Amino acid sequence: MSKFEVREPHFEKERNVESGINLSALAVRERSVTLFFLLAAIIAGAFAYFNLGRAEDPSFTVKVFTVTAAWPGATAREMQDLVAEPLEKRMQELTYYDHADTFTRPGLAFLTVTLKDYTPPEDVQEEFYQGRKKIQDESSRLPQGVLTPVLNDEYGDVTFSIYSLEAPGLPLRLLAREAEALRQDLLHVEGVKKVNVFGERPERIFVQFSYERIATLGVSAREIFDALVRQNAVTPSGSIDTQNQQVYIRLDGALNDLQKIQDTPITAGGRTLKLSNIADVERGYEDPATFLVRHNGQPAMMLNVVMRDQFNGLELGKSLEAEQKKILAKLPAGMSFEKVTDQSTIIKEAVGEFRLKFFVALMVVMIVSLLSLGWRVGIVVAAAVPITLSATLVIMLSTHKDLDRISSRQRVTPGATLLRQCLLALC
Repeated sequence: MSKFEVREPHFEKERNVESGINLSALAVRERSVTLFFLLAAIIAGAFAYFNLGRAEDPSFTVKVFTVTAAWPGATAREMQDLVAEPLEKRMQELTYYDHADTFTRPGLAFLTVTLKDYTPPEDVQEEFYQGRKKIQDESSRLPQGVLTPVLNDEYGDVTFSIYSLEAPGLPLRLLAREAEALRQDLLHVEGVKKVNVFGERPERIFVQFSYERIATLGVSAREIFDALVRQNAVTPSGSIDTQNQQVYIRLDGALNDLQKIQDTPITAGGRTLKLSNIADVERGYEDPATFLVRHNGQPAMMLNVVMRDQFNGLELGKSLEAEQKKILAKLPAGMSFEKVTDQSTIIKEAVGEFRLKFFVALMVVMIVSLLSLGWRVGIVVAAAVPITLSATLVIMLSTHKDLDRISSRQRVTPGATLLRQCLLALC
């Protein structure tokens, strides 16, 4: 009896140790806890799926910015030696500087600065900021006459939707004002990051005169130019200090109206003439135009909508469609506001393709498991697929990954790729 009494606790101890590391036995024994965690994982996965951002293409960090400098009248060699080279040297002071590609031509220098590939994404914006500071510091050392260099680092913006605003017969300046008003309406839509307006032609005032005519009157072209510059100059004229306040004095003479330009006095040969007496003054647009925008053969203004990061493109598409209906209801007669491109339709197709592939793969796994492993084991194996995918979706939401389409020849959705990886891991 004593031998059995000594060995019995030993067996019990071994059994306890084995049961402590057997997860399957623990899951079977604690069924309610196991069921709770399974349901929690599925619910969390469904929540993550409906809250994941959706876009056409995956977001990525662009580690490139450009610097543009202008010096009217300078040669290409002067732009290279006196402008581009000092700017390149300052850019080399950046922490993650890799290289710079420079293009110069008479009066213009264009630099493309590239950061190193291993630059941490969270440090890219700081590098852009430091680059902008160094450009501003170097601007004061550039030769006189060089315009302030411009740094552009907004390469990551992807247009979500493009709208066309048209009004046949309406002057472009009035159409541009209406486009700016619509831009404010679109900016109030949830999920919109920015709205860019394209197609506006800058307005110009043209002064056309005949050299034969002004020579006859004894007026030179230089005198006309100098008179316009003097008349349009903004000159400080002082202020009057009173007991209660300070009153500023301003000279009223700036050229802010077409009639004032026509009435500009031109003095030559002891005579004073109006500009309208020796030249034709008329309002027009930049000629030749830098670029023109047409839609369906008509001059138009384009409004490009950029989506906010980590936002659901399907929800933004619905919101923009509702806003478009409101705009059309209050738009003046003769104007049309049409959608040219819409990224939400592509996202909808990609998400639909993901759902179809998921349910087809799930059905294949369930049927194969039931036929080969039996009813009970087959259910367990089939249930592992949505549970694994739910956990993956939760990880994607916590790490700020979106459901977007990978740009490739086959146009594979990340969801389908994720599902294929899950199935391969289970197999």
